[in-house]
Amino acid sequence: MLLVMINLLIIVHQPRFSFAILDPVDFLALQSIRKSLEDMPGSNYFSSWDFTSDPCNFAGVFCEGERVVALNLGDPRAGAPGLSGRLDPAIGKLTNLAEFTVVPGRIMGKLPATMSELKNLRFLGISRNFISGEIPATFGELHALRTIDLSYNQLTGNVPWAVGSLPALANVVLCHNRLSGSIPSFVSQTLTRLDLKHNNLSGSIPPGSLPSSLEYLSLSWNSFSGPVDLLLPQLNRLNFLDLSLNRFTGQIPSCIFSFPITNLQLERNLFSGPVQPYNEVAIPTVDLSHNMLYGQVSPLFSTVQNLYLNNNRFTGSVPTTLMDRLMAGSVQLLYLQHNFLTGVPINPTTAIPLSSSLCLQYNCMVPPVQTPCPIEAGTQKTRPTSQCMEWKG
Repeated sequence: MLLVMINLLIIVHQPRFSFAILDPVDFLALQSIRKSLEDMPGSNYFSSWDFTSDPCNFAGVFCEGERVVALNLGDPRAGAPGLSGRLDPAIGKLTNLAEFTVVPGRIMGKLPATMSELKNLRFLGISRNFISGEIPATFGELHALRTIDLSYNQLTGNVPWAVGSLPALANVVLCHNRLSGSIPSFVSQTLTRLDLKHNNLSGSIPPGSLPSSLEYLSLSWNSFSGPVDLLLPQLNRLNFLDLSLNRFTGQIPSCIFSFPITNLQLERNLFSGPVQPYNEVAIPTVDLSHNMLYGQVSPLFSTVQNLYLNNNRFTGSVPTTLMDRLMAGSVQLLYLQHNFLTGVPINPTTAIPLSSSLCLQYNCMVPPVQTPCPIEAGTQKTRPTSQCMEWKG
């Protein structure tokens, strides 16, 4: 009798999933998923997928009770070969799935529309494969979704407006695809990362269309246009901002130079007007090059380590404090070439520190010191006098 009671206690205290039989729907779904995918040469990820045994013990399969709650397809070790094939629509049958990831590989085809049935899905990561087609608009039904990473694929079409309405989003990473059109407003007040760089996206981004919770915003290498002077002041939690290689216009709002940003990339746009920070700029790297900015260079940039102001329309003399910091080695890079500057407070016999880079050529002056410049600066040392006479700032 005592032995029977001990055995009963052991059974009661065993983890429930150890004795559960996987739901037949999930079992068949895993079989279909397996049939549509193959290990790439050098990968043996599917070696443990023996359907005569418990699928909850398969590599990448995690269960709670009789349901699959996480599916991580492929060997997650860095550099390991991935998988090839296609994603089977049966993935939509795993309705308790909270996490679905695929390692980099050669998976092709479209995202199954049936994935919209994964109402418990919180994490979706399918990056660095060859997924094509459009992001299903029905992804807007995945209300529990917190992270969506479909980067480095071949996706086309728009970012569905319904995706922008998802209430729990924290991370949206859709970079390095072929997405086009304008982007939706994002309503989630927990969204901290939005990465849409290297697409074909266009249109303006109205004030209020991005939440103030954002900490990382990368929109570079697109065709966005319009002003951002009302949008950016609302995003004062940003620690990374890259709007480079677009067609943004208007003035750069002064307040962004006070944001807790480590890298500010606004180069190669159509920004215009003077640049006037409120206080000393504590951002290590500031790139405002290749715009239409004008006025005098603010001495408040003297605290920036790497400052790119080249290919603009700045006039006047370079601030003394900026040159002093350069000579002291605090400013490591100062690019001022291709502007309309008329003076630099530096002794021609002074040696620039080896740790610092300075480029002054093609301004309205003869550079007082000769320093190596990037190849794209050209060979002409001084801007033609006629241009300097015509330019009024």
